[in-house]
Amino acid sequence: MDCPLCRSTNTRDFVTAGGVDYLRCDHCHFTWMHPDFLPTVAEEKEQYDLHDNRVDNYHYRKFLSRLTEPLKDVLAPGARGLDFGCGQGPALAAMMDEAGFPTAVYDPIYFAETTPLEHRYDFITATEVVEHLHDPRPVFEQLNGMLAGDGLLAVMTRWLTEDDAFADWRYRRDSTHVCFYRLETLEWLAGHFGWSVDFPARNVAFFRKAS
Repeated sequence: MDCPLCRSTNTRDFVTAGGVDYLRCDHCHFTWMHPDFLPTVAEEKEQYDLHDNRVDNYHYRKFLSRLTEPLKDVLAPGARGLDFGCGQGPALAAMMDEAGFPTAVYDPIYFAETTPLEHRYDFITATEVVEHLHDPRPVFEQLNGMLAGDGLLAVMTRWLTEDDAFADWRYRRDSTHVCFYRLETLEWLAGHFGWSVDFPARNVAFFRKAS
């Protein structure tokens, strides 16, 4: 099975955990759930509906600040952005709006109006999103296309760091988390798209598009 991220054929069975099969790409080090086990949209929504992502949820805003605080430090005044995969409560967009960075929202389940996807942005955020992608390659291509020159893609997800602990990893046990990224995977993404990349906080990556 070809890698759904880099399209390499250099892939192999990785592990079976919790009755679910996972594969690994030895080219970009991407790890993903075998398609036979992928959740349906209804199953995903059932899980997402359990999240307390209200705009006024202090703890959720504090969690998001791990990305928003360093992001605000590197944006030009008035930069415009998109929160891609914002979920049912677009708290991050509200936080960026409050800081003077107008931010549109899109989510395929909760905010499915596609007009925001027709524009280009100075920054795009994807917090706890990329681990849910069933077919990540076209999504990253779409995000790259929506970034203006010198634009910034800010991603937050938990990196896969310990293969031996994967089966017991709490992050894996969320049935909607279907793919996982090592640091080598993020470096492959940057190289493929011609982005620079840095890591301003734990489990946060900033990809900068060339101007």
